[in-house]
Amino acid sequence: MHLRKETLTMEFMGYVRPDGKVGARNYVAVIPSVTCANDVANAICHQVQGTITYLHHQGCCQMPPDLERVTDTLISLGMSPNVGAILIVSLGCEGTDHERMYKELSATGKHVEIIHIQELGGVSKAIQLGTDIARKLVIEISGLQRQPVDVSKIVMAIKCGASDTTSGMASNCVIGYVADKLVDLGATVIFGETTEFLGGEHLLARRAVNKEVADKIYEIVTNMENRAKSIGCDMRKGQPTPGNIAGGLSSIEEKSLGAIVKSGTRPIQGVLEYPQHVTDQKGLWIKDTPGREPEILTGMAATGAQFMMFSTGRGAPQGFPSMPVIKICGNPNTYQRMENDMDLNAGLIITGDKTIEQVGEEAFAKLLRVLSGEMTKNEAIQYFSAIDIHCLGPVI
Repeated sequence: MHLRKETLTMEFMGYVRPDGKVGARNYVAVIPSVTCANDVANAICHQVQGTITYLHHQGCCQMPPDLERVTDTLISLGMSPNVGAILIVSLGCEGTDHERMYKELSATGKHVEIIHIQELGGVSKAIQLGTDIARKLVIEISGLQRQPVDVSKIVMAIKCGASDTTSGMASNCVIGYVADKLVDLGATVIFGETTEFLGGEHLLARRAVNKEVADKIYEIVTNMENRAKSIGCDMRKGQPTPGNIAGGLSSIEEKSLGAIVKSGTRPIQGVLEYPQHVTDQKGLWIKDTPGREPEILTGMAATGAQFMMFSTGRGAPQGFPSMPVIKICGNPNTYQRMENDMDLNAGLIITGDKTIEQVGEEAFAKLLRVLSGEMTKNEAIQYFSAIDIHCLGPVI
């Protein structure tokens, strides 16, 4: 049966920031500059409604390149358009550069405050002052009103996780449809999971806008493989995961072919480094990330994406503190079992009840509602605290 495609508005209702970016949420971000400050940041968030925090495990006893990488990533998280104001929680002796964090985040025009646990005399005093500051920041930004914004301001992150055979056949296809539509409308789409390019990197390189971008795609795949080989392992010993294999994926090459479907068909404009925040980039971009959820969701939120569209077959329920995550489920049986966690049923493609285009249009309508304020299911149950920053060197 052919269904008439709905006519959709090409605007969403968002929060326009001083730097011109547009947010789908309006949070105060309480950012610990080091893992030692996590508990203070978390305690402040428990006291003050309208705040979120990033409970990571980095920031000290790392090699200098990784400390710079962590600093850059935390800055990019604070630059998220879903964040309206920022409180940095510093221990005082960390390896990350909290002074640079304060300076660069203040330059965005957002109100930024910082507290130092050691200087304040300890945890209880830091929690007390931090709670007072966070409350003031929340009240300050709470009056900001949403306004209509063109879809060209959208930055969408995409990912697949807990995959099975239906991911590449249904839910990834839906996301690829949405990715193409957004690129054609002048928006930005970011995809990653370098580990899941293996065996399919030549297909991505063919879509690169020039040889330089194609060479970079090959380079990040080679670097990823070499990191595994440096500790005496082959990538294929960790990919596909046991859950992927149980779901019918026989090899990393088969997994990769299904995974890259979610990027759609449009030209690839370039490759972003893990901490990098988009500025004026439009079109389809790769970000060099691992596949595991805490690290890739963090990296994607750091791009400035307002939301993520996440494909799953076996059922992955988690989200991210400052970035709504829309779960597209390709397996009709999983959707039935986990309906309280899945936002859209792409399993109807598998059963023959709907086409990729029909579910793709439903997904596009859904993303406009989420950008305009509708909660995703993981947001509604606050399942979004697991985050981490992807680092390359050892903890020392």
